[in-house]
Amino acid sequence: MEPRRRRIDQVTEPAYVQDLGSLSMDELRDRRRVLDDLDTEFSFYRRMLHGRMDLLAFEMKRRTGEETRSLIEALPQILADGIDGPSRNTIPKDLSLDLPELTGAGNRSIDRVLGDGFLAHLPSLEDNELEEIQAALTDAEQQVSAQRRSVYDVHDSISEEITRRYRDGIVDTTDLFEEQ
Repeated sequence: MEPRRRRIDQVTEPAYVQDLGSLSMDELRDRRRVLDDLDTEFSFYRRMLHGRMDLLAFEMKRRTGEETRSLIEALPQILADGIDGPSRNTIPKDLSLDLPELTGAGNRSIDRVLGDGFLAHLPSLEDNELEEIQAALTDAEQQVSAQRRSVYDVHDSISEEITRRYRDGIVDTTDLFEEQ
C-alpha cells in the first residue's frame, strides 16, 4: 500500500493543474476548495510561528535589559499585538479549523517548533538554545511561506480556468450563485 501523501505534495505536482480544461466545474471547485483549506492551514501555522517568534524576541529583549516586565506580565500584549505592534493580517476569531493530526514519520519542521512546552521552558533556556530556536522558527516560517506561495500559484491557475469558462460563455453565469 502506498503511503498517504500530504495535500501540499499533491497540489504542487504538475499533474494537479495539467489539462484543467478537461475537468468539470465541480472538480475545479473541489480543487480550489482544497487550496483554500491549505491556505487557511498555512495562515494558522504562520500565526502560531509568529506568536512564538514574538515571545522569543520579548525574552531576548528582557535578557538584555531592554524590557523590564516579566514574560507573564507582557503576555497579553505580546499575543494581542506581537512584539512589533498589531498585525494587519488577522484570522477571524470565529474561524473553525479542522487541522490534520501532526504526528507520524511525515512531521515537518513546523510540527517540532510548534510543539508543547515552548512557553513553559522559555525563561529557563540558555541564550544559545534561544538562538537555535530562533533559527528553527525562522526556517519553519520560510518553509510555510514558500508552501503558501505554491498554493497561491496553483490557486491562480485554477481560478484562471474558471474565469476563462465564464468569460467565454462555456459556463452559464447563473451557475455562480450555486457555487456559494
